[in-house]
Amino acid sequence: MKRAFIAAAALAATIAVPVSAQQRLGTLPHGRYVCALPGDATSKSVKEVSEHNFTITGASSYEAAEGRGTYLRKGDTVVFTRGPRKDMRLKLLGSGLMQWIKEDGTLGRIRCSRAGR
Repeated sequence: MKRAFIAAAALAATIAVPVSAQQRLGTLPHGRYVCALPGDATSKSVKEVSEHNFTITGASSYEAAEGRGTYLRKGDTVVFTRGPRKDMRLKLLGSGLMQWIKEDGTLGRIRCSRAGR
């Protein structure tokens, strides 16, 4: 009887937690990230947007030209929670490559890639 109650409680706990809250927390690889817009056939292949560049310096910490801050990585989404990039959101596309998430939740054109340590 006691086992059945524990199993039922565990099942209820997983059902009550929203799917978005079940994503794993993580961190980004340390290093400098360069943000850029895609180019076209008549110009460079990419156009750097240096005002969005940042460097991951430690566990959930970053640094930009304007100062330092913190971020939260949940699943494939990165949200800057404090500092000069506050509220900037990025979607992880692969190792060291992220794409801007616009305010309406759609993907923007800016991509940020890890340029080195």
